[in-house]
Amino acid sequence: DYQKALGDNIELKSLTFNAGPSATEALLANQIDATYIGPNPTVNGYIVSEGNAVRVISGVASGGAVFIVRNDSGIQSSKDLGGKKFASPQIGNTQDVALRKYLLDNGYKTKDKGGNVEILPVKNPDILTLFLKKEIDGAWVPEPWGEKLIKEGNGKLFLDERTLWPGGKFVTANIVVNPEYLSNNPDVIKKFLEAHVNETQWINSHKEDALKTFNVELKKLTGQTIPEDELKEAVSRLELTYDPLKETLIKSANDAFEIGFLGKTKPDLGGIFDVNILNEVLKEKGLQSVGKEQNQTSTTGNGSSTAVTTYLRNDQAYIEAIYGGAGVQ
Repeated sequence: DYQKALGDNIELKSLTFNAGPSATEALLANQIDATYIGPNPTVNGYIVSEGNAVRVISGVASGGAVFIVRNDSGIQSSKDLGGKKFASPQIGNTQDVALRKYLLDNGYKTKDKGGNVEILPVKNPDILTLFLKKEIDGAWVPEPWGEKLIKEGNGKLFLDERTLWPGGKFVTANIVVNPEYLSNNPDVIKKFLEAHVNETQWINSHKEDALKTFNVELKKLTGQTIPEDELKEAVSRLELTYDPLKETLIKSANDAFEIGFLGKTKPDLGGIFDVNILNEVLKEKGLQSVGKEQNQTSTTGNGSSTAVTTYLRNDQAYIEAIYGGAGVQ
């Protein structure tokens, strides 16, 4: 329970965003202190703020992203993608970058680059509607939306993104915090990360119970639940982990740069990670550390009642609603 872990003098609030870029904007505007977010919005926020507003302090998830096409789209292989129309949750979000990079690697250009493939930024619930109306041919989305497109939108799995990464591991979401808050409140962050590691371990060892919790929390957030068969299949393509998978985030940043999202200079991400407190937590629990420690942060706090604000993303509700069941409410 996150609130219990933080104590009565810390107020924990949550906000909802459709996708990572919107959450990044809130972080940069000091509207939130911490967020569960994908790698590409993380990198963009770090660059835009010149490294002053973003630090990755923990991993959340690996995998759980898929390229789904309509069964009647005529798409059988990568040779069939020309002239098609696809959707992603938001321009510049993690799945959007993955889709554009995949198209580029297979010899295609989007219409804005003089090519014949169109990509539409569409909220995940609306992607299903466009599938049913046959107004798009496919979409690169996070789970459980991928499985929902298969079960409810006449879609088929064209590509599981895990197949594009060594060992099938790539960062889908990390915990990102405002560096000033991290510096001023390391004691609060440590308690938060202790709860995060505990919940990650619990979920991975109690998957059936976690899925039930997910639907309970999802109903609170949206008034709806996901059929059990859809949810089980979706989660089978996802791994929850506190490892931030640093190298894969850097690869995602390089992909975004190659596509043209990050300006003319290749980004220097040397200061984007600070896993010192996470590694303290892991050491105390007898668990293996992650990554290389840098940007040393003191672990003595001021004991203030400053609020930590996190958020639950609609496009990755499978992650945050599960954690929400542990008290992020």
